[in-house]
Amino acid sequence: MNIESIEFIGSSPSLSACPRRELPEFAFIGRSNVGKSSLINMIAGRKGLAKVSSTPGKTRLINHFAVKMSPGAGDKKAGIRLADWYLVDLPGYGFARLSKVQRSQFEGMIRTYLEKRENLALTFVLIDARLEPQKIDLAFMEWLGDKEIPFVILFTKTDKLARNQLAVNILQYKKTLSASWAELPAMISTSAVTKEGRLQTLETIARVMAGG
Repeated sequence: MNIESIEFIGSSPSLSACPRRELPEFAFIGRSNVGKSSLINMIAGRKGLAKVSSTPGKTRLINHFAVKMSPGAGDKKAGIRLADWYLVDLPGYGFARLSKVQRSQFEGMIRTYLEKRENLALTFVLIDARLEPQKIDLAFMEWLGDKEIPFVILFTKTDKLARNQLAVNILQYKKTLSASWAELPAMISTSAVTKEGRLQTLETIARVMAGG
């Protein structure tokens, strides 16, 4: 399973400005220093697709990318294919250098998109695997649960941990979430360096699109 092509469609300052074409959308979001741009580039297989900066919080708009998947061995479709889905790069949350007004504006834009975008199929919440459970991440996922917005956790930067420490950190996250969640969200370990989790993430997208 692979991506045949991916094309930047545009950046939107609000839900109403988002593309009108109703492809299923898969959104990526996390704290502003979680490595989201690097991970998106890794999953897309395109260097420089999402802007990577040494300064966190550079994503300030809702960015849409149209994705075409490579046909499978049994796919006999011919000719030009339309895009299969949209990859959506959302602004990070919890960026301390923003003013209260700016944070409020970003929060409103993000939450309006997540709540009201009818063709949003799944949200990937990025979590830094090196850290213990953070209140801001837990609160955000609690909000997603309250709004019944389906999501999957992507643990990032796993290459920076020994495998046993990674297992300990993920177990700690599971125990923390279990205190308030009857059913835990799916979790995928990823690394923009080693490409761990790329296939699993794309397979998750394919299952959702297939209705699984």
